Amino acid sequence: MKIGYARVSTQEQNIDRQVAALEAEGCELIYSEKVSGKNMTARPELKKAITALNPDDVFVVAEWDRATRSFTDGVQLMADIGDREAMLQVLDRPLFDLTTPMGKAMLGVLSAIAQDERERRLKQAEEGRAHAKRRGQHMGRKPSLTAYQQAEVLRMKTKGKSVREIAAMFNVSASTISRIR
Repeated sequence: MKIGYARVSTQEQNIDRQVAALEAEGCELIYSEKVSGKNMTARPELKKAITALNPDDVFVVAEWDRATRSFTDGVQLMADIGDREAMLQVLDRPLFDLTTPMGKAMLGVLSAIAQDERERRLKQAEEGRAHAKRRGQHMGRKPSLTAYQQAEVLRMKTKGKSVREIAAMFNVSASTISRIR
């Protein structure tokens, strides 16, 4: 039996392309989820897909980086599949026969490349955020209260109004009010 797994990182991303590829490959069961690939333990559908594998089944992914993001995770995934005496098929890497030692080694290299790519993207994003901060650009969510409203909050606090009363007046949480100093 072929068991497929598809994943995208955010709710806004579309998983249909991966699912269609898995269906075209003949997967009888397809597990899919919209969750970050950063941590394999936080992916319940991946765990279910691996658990569903029986000896001689084939675990199919459309793209290797959808199943794993690091060398360590890739090796663990291959070990988990091997422990169930199943095989692995990666549709975007058709030249890999993962029933052979060389195929498994090549997949390990791909996992290392995926991890390197992810770390490079994270570094670029962090550099971009640091550059924006140096330019004085606000990072994060828009403040719940305007500068004028924050000044009013401070004035009300000095007059003895409780945090809860002020929060109710501005329709924000008490913690938002308590952070204003």
